[in-house]
Amino acid sequence: MAALIAWVQRVVAWVMRLKPVRVFLDYSEHRGPLLAAGLSNQAVFAVFAALWVTFSVFGIVLAGNTELREALFELIATAVPGLIDVGEGGAIDPADLVNPSVLSWTGAIALVGLFFTALGWLASARDAIRLLGDLPGPRTNFLLLKLKDLGLAIGFGALLVVSAALSVFATQALGGVLDWLGIRDDTAATVTARVLSVLVMFTLDAVVLGGLYRILAGVHIPLRQLAGGALLGALALGVLKILGTALLGGATNNPLLASFAVIIGLLIWFTLVCQVILIAASWVFVSMADAGLPLDAKLASERAAKVAAERERLREEVRAELSAEKRPGFFRRLFGRRSG
Repeated sequence: MAALIAWVQRVVAWVMRLKPVRVFLDYSEHRGPLLAAGLSNQAVFAVFAALWVTFSVFGIVLAGNTELREALFELIATAVPGLIDVGEGGAIDPADLVNPSVLSWTGAIALVGLFFTALGWLASARDAIRLLGDLPGPRTNFLLLKLKDLGLAIGFGALLVVSAALSVFATQALGGVLDWLGIRDDTAATVTARVLSVLVMFTLDAVVLGGLYRILAGVHIPLRQLAGGALLGALALGVLKILGTALLGGATNNPLLASFAVIIGLLIWFTLVCQVILIAASWVFVSMADAGLPLDAKLASERAAKVAAERERLREEVRAELSAEKRPGFFRRLFGRRSG
């Protein structure tokens, strides 16, 4: 029996040393699920404002390029299942996004909504990521911080459009190559185009996650640790997108929820996505801890200085107490002199 208990203890100790286990424990200890739940609620509102402004800003380009516009719709539908209706139902009709009224003064009004929603989500994401790393709030000026968030939001929107353009270019190039090779098999073309789309989304997700951890959160992360977490997170997001329809379909089949199926589906989706984002951030931080790298060198030096000062203060107190114990008291000195 003792041998069995010892074996179980060794197995448990081995499991606890595994990196995925340590990452999930770290994620739970820092209240990661609660942080992800808050982010997901904000994300539902932020994504609508972000879409509106994206099509307002890039509407001139998209309105005159049907192929690029359709590729962008497909990309968004793949990234967020149930958001855009591309034939299987969704919260937004694509025709509403290219409506002339969207591309005019309403875009300017929606820009204010973007500031309070999408930028608010970015600010919350920054705080959540920094909390996972036991880091205080950023010391940057508030206005500069908001300008950085605005720049990131515009950059992410532009990256989405560029990704759609690359997808169109890759599909056209693939068609040209297949025609040149004399291959007329539509199945091969469809499968290859699907693979290219998945690769584009994987690259986009990895870049966005890297930007969230390194630029948005303002954490100096070496490329090796950053790439590991961003690629792992992008892989997990890719699996979610591939299984997205099945996951959301099973969760929203309840007839009592039929009227709210789209919104509930988006809430479930963003909850899963935000969990992945923060778990990947925990992976990055655990990787840095394993490598002995501080998340904030200045903060680490300040903490080390405080610890050293506190240690020195305790030493001084101990020395003072020992010195007081060795020094004879008043009555002992008094009677000692009389006896002499």
